[in-house]
Amino acid sequence: MLISHKLCTFAWLNTYNNMNNNLKFIAGPCVIESAELLDTVARTLVDINRRLGTNIIFKASFDKANRTSINSFRGPGIDKGLQMLGDIKSKYGLQILTDIHEAWQAEPTGQVADVIQIPAFLCRQTDLLVAAAKTGKTVNIKKAQFLSGRDMKYPVEKAKDAGAKEVWLTERGNMMGYGNLVVDFRNISDMLEIVPTVVMDCTHSVQRPDAKGGKTGGDRRFVPSMALAAKAFGATGYFFEVHPTPDQGLSDAANMLELDKLEDLVKKLIS
Repeated sequence: MLISHKLCTFAWLNTYNNMNNNLKFIAGPCVIESAELLDTVARTLVDINRRLGTNIIFKASFDKANRTSINSFRGPGIDKGLQMLGDIKSKYGLQILTDIHEAWQAEPTGQVADVIQIPAFLCRQTDLLVAAAKTGKTVNIKKAQFLSGRDMKYPVEKAKDAGAKEVWLTERGNMMGYGNLVVDFRNISDMLEIVPTVVMDCTHSVQRPDAKGGKTGGDRRFVPSMALAAKAFGATGYFFEVHPTPDQGLSDAANMLELDKLEDLVKKLIS
């Protein structure tokens, strides 16, 4: 009985570890602000991965082409931005995720990124999806604020028809027309019927896109609750924009999670 009990315990632990290893975690600053910021975040992610046995993917945008105001900071651009992300990949061994906004950006981005992300408002753009799929990299498609989870089968079909080997879907809330987002967590279950990897965007989903003062608002206090609610609905991935001093961030300052709070939240999600 003792041997049998040990074998059962060992088998359960293997299953538990495999479940955790299969969870996708994505984290990083909203936009590339500086090499120093990327290094700070990357070092923290490496430490968390080492301590928790996770494989957090590093995320940052080289160009925020969908900012509210024409005067908002957009990032260093594709050439310098991809070089900086490539440096992070080389120095720290982290996988890289970044987003594209135009089809021509897919090919050079695919030379650096492991995951190419399609922004929510662009998730039905056929040429963008096809170009991302043809890179051979994983394509993460964010669900548009105007679509249901079930509607996302069509962007997935476009990407797969173009040869995408792996497609993820990301939930980030729905626009309700009163300067706020509402998350219908049933979308996670619906999208899990389309693809096995459904990511909860825990930071963009707390946005309040009322554009006061030319900036999107939000409330990072609700980020942990969004993550834990998504866990209850079976999410297989979690997306966090993080920053050591988020209030000083140059994009999505109100929504980014404090970098030093990431590890405790990840612990709760893998427990």
